[in-house]
Amino acid sequence: MTEIRHHLTDALLMGYSAGTLPEGFNLVVATHISLCDECRARMHAFDNVGGGIVDNETPEPMSMDSLNQTLDLIEAGDIAQQAAEAVSPTDTLNRRADTDVLPAPLQQYVGGDLDAVKWRKVGGGVQQAILKTDTSATVRLLRIPAGTAVPDHGHRGTELTLVLQGAFRDETDRFGTGDIEVANEDLDHQPIAEDGEDCICLAATDAPLRFNSWIPRIAQPFLRI
Repeated sequence: MTEIRHHLTDALLMGYSAGTLPEGFNLVVATHISLCDECRARMHAFDNVGGGIVDNETPEPMSMDSLNQTLDLIEAGDIAQQAAEAVSPTDTLNRRADTDVLPAPLQQYVGGDLDAVKWRKVGGGVQQAILKTDTSATVRLLRIPAGTAVPDHGHRGTELTLVLQGAFRDETDRFGTGDIEVANEDLDHQPIAEDGEDCICLAATDAPLRFNSWIPRIAQPFLRI
């Protein structure tokens, strides 16, 4: 894999460690962490800080039925726990076959590697597959043909874009495999996939994009972008 030059922000890593991010953002962060030694080490540092804070908290008195309440919560939270494990960057999930494009945390959502993705055409040769997460953010896989530009757009919120294969360039820099771009309301850009191979990205947004031309704006509600 090429050197990763674009990393997660401290705010995203702290939010992931504290469990306060939307599920879609958690998935992007976990997938990047599974690829990036630097961000994984920083995340563990935040975990340690959080653990120290908990250790220094004054214990609260427990009611007589605390055990039964806890067991009920565990039973009710089986599905949520499975989702959490699916985006947890443990050593097991960090492993993937050399031929795989999708890291293990992402494969938990897709049900396999690229051959399991159900692509849908969105225009201009670009394909997407929206992944099932909660409604606080939308997360999708994008396949952008080599040399193709996506419509220029701005953002009404935060967009995380992680490159899984190939590379793209925009007004800010080049983003190769493993790199993540964190975009907000201040960024207007037009990503262009580099020549050579299709660019496959994992992208999550917590608000609709702001397209600068009318054709993408018309299609936007149908494509859930």
